[in-house]
Amino acid sequence: MTKKITFNDLEAKLVMRENIDEIKRAYEYAQKEHDGAKRLSGDDFITHPLEVASILADLNVDDTTIIAALLHEVINNGSKSYEDIEEAFGSEVAKIVNSVSKINKLELPDNSDSSVFNLRKILVGLAEDVRVLYVKLADRLHNMRTNWAINPKKQKEKATETMEVLVPIAHRLGINSIKSELENLSLYYLKPNVYNDILEKLNDTVEELTDCLNEMKESLIELLTDAGIKFEIKGRVKSVYSIYNKLNNGKKWDNIYDILALRIFVEQESECYTAIGLIHSRFRPMQKRFKDYIASPKENMYQSLHTTVFGVSGKVFEIQVRTYEMDEIAEKGIASHWSYKEKGAKKIQNIMEQKLELFRNVIEANTNNEDAEFKQAISSDIFADMIYVYTPKGDVVELPSGSTPIDFAYRIHSKVGDTTVGAIVNDAIVPLSFELKNEDIIKINTNATATPNKDWLNFVKTNQARNKIKAFFSKQDREDYIIKGKDILEKELRKRKLSFSEALTNEKINKICKDLKVKDLEEIYLSIGSLRYTAGYIINLTNEEKTMVLDAFFERKATTPKINYKSDILVEGAENIMVNLAKCCMPVKNDAILGFITKGQGITIHKKDCPNIKGKDERIVNVTWNTNTTNFYFTKLYIYTNTDKNLLAEIITEIGKKDAIVKSCNSIDYNGTLAYELTIRIKDKDELENICNYLQKIHNITEVTNTLK
Repeated sequence: MTKKITFNDLEAKLVMRENIDEIKRAYEYAQKEHDGAKRLSGDDFITHPLEVASILADLNVDDTTIIAALLHEVINNGSKSYEDIEEAFGSEVAKIVNSVSKINKLELPDNSDSSVFNLRKILVGLAEDVRVLYVKLADRLHNMRTNWAINPKKQKEKATETMEVLVPIAHRLGINSIKSELENLSLYYLKPNVYNDILEKLNDTVEELTDCLNEMKESLIELLTDAGIKFEIKGRVKSVYSIYNKLNNGKKWDNIYDILALRIFVEQESECYTAIGLIHSRFRPMQKRFKDYIASPKENMYQSLHTTVFGVSGKVFEIQVRTYEMDEIAEKGIASHWSYKEKGAKKIQNIMEQKLELFRNVIEANTNNEDAEFKQAISSDIFADMIYVYTPKGDVVELPSGSTPIDFAYRIHSKVGDTTVGAIVNDAIVPLSFELKNEDIIKINTNATATPNKDWLNFVKTNQARNKIKAFFSKQDREDYIIKGKDILEKELRKRKLSFSEALTNEKINKICKDLKVKDLEEIYLSIGSLRYTAGYIINLTNEEKTMVLDAFFERKATTPKINYKSDILVEGAENIMVNLAKCCMPVKNDAILGFITKGQGITIHKKDCPNIKGKDERIVNVTWNTNTTNFYFTKLYIYTNTDKNLLAEIITEIGKKDAIVKSCNSIDYNGTLAYELTIRIKDKDELENICNYLQKIHNITEVTNTLK
């Protein structure tokens, strides 16, 4: 029987931690919350957070992550709230625990690709702090170790979810130790016959294989000892899942050359090359099986020398040689980098920052860019097939398959991307839309006066490059508006025979900024150039002539003909006036609407039945939708159910099938059942009604509306 973990066992792994008292307090807090509760395995519930914390301790994560691991079930399987944890342990721990709690409520609704994809999307989207993903991976690893305790149907569902959703994330984070065990456990539950067949085949020859490994180890020990190298050596038989994967890809058992593997650890990088040279001098290497990942590391900073040799008894052995530090990174991923960071190793800190950049880019794109399609960002930057290309100096760069020289340039640096004028791949000039391939060597030609081209948006692959290009043109548009606004204001001043210094003293500028809630004179120009305010309105403010926007509008309306300009909304009798969609009722194209004149803010568009404009007829103007526009609109959707089972993943999957985009989502307790508030992006009212009718057919959903009850 497996020994049940105790806090003393965990504490033994954390003897050098500065915050051991805080970690112990977190354990006692969780133990009190879970007192008397049992898991399906029959174990005390507290053993689960202890096991999760223990798995993470082996990865050398920081103290905050250990504390969050001990507390990660006190919301879903306890009575605590986010506020309780924040008060007791601070906001950093509370945010991690809260995100893990939300993720643990999600379930894969079916086995379709879209369901898998959307669950990945939600999971990564919730993980604003990437440490959330480590806690989740460790949580799933312990649950898979005790997967035998649940019914067979659930066993397969959890194994499928693990393989399709969590293993790819562990792979992208470089946490090989967790990835490998999750793969083996998932295969055991998904294909027990295949798993057992491979295991039996291995066991039939396990004694012979072990003897061969030991004999080869002795030969290598003698060889390296005679050379005066300090080293450690470990041997293993390849994992069941790794063998299954090779067989599944068409390999024959006899052609799997790395069933027998040995790993050698040395202290210095130079000793890696010395050791591999000695091994090749004694044992014949297999052609094309030598890989130097030290000189050319993978993007996740994996470093090692790999070779395959014909060893003792004619057996084929895969041998890896690396330093202890290289092995730490290879097995534990960026989770281990916090410990190095604390010791001041700048190199490892930089590695962590590079690795987290992909996740930050995706989260930022989802937060700041309403038009960014989160689905595309996730698939192109995190879960895509990757290629490895090189700079002229030999530094490796990891990019999604299909990337171009522009993607490469922006991955190097924003300035390099912005000033790119040409690219040379493998000594040949190529177009900037050229699709890069594995092991290409890319040189980027730049010009200090060059700027990005909007056409690049038609072929760049990475979300990072796309956002940088868009940001450049947003900044350029802002500068153009500022120049235009300054020119308009100066012309209006000349028209009124006013001098700039008289009309816009520092005191008057400060007053305008306060009235308009802008930062400085530059933003005043911006507001005029972007047609948010007229120059006349600004000048009137300086003269204390607070002409009502209502009066100014009707004055314009009397003299201005109706023009069909390119805007989402047509305002009767006016052109080039600022129009906003009301956030209270969030109208979409073809809704019945009215315009509400807002002081200093142009026209705000409300639904006709919006309660916020009732009784304010004097400020209402007639508006219509422009039938020529094809823009998208965001609106609220409220989904009511008759269950407390979390349906969020299923709902988002079904909405995705209708080509709508979910921008944000929130669960609401509603009379003992769960309801959901979603912000979705759609084309028009017809599409909204179609989605509402479609969702209404999902089991347990009782009502779908865009009005909060």
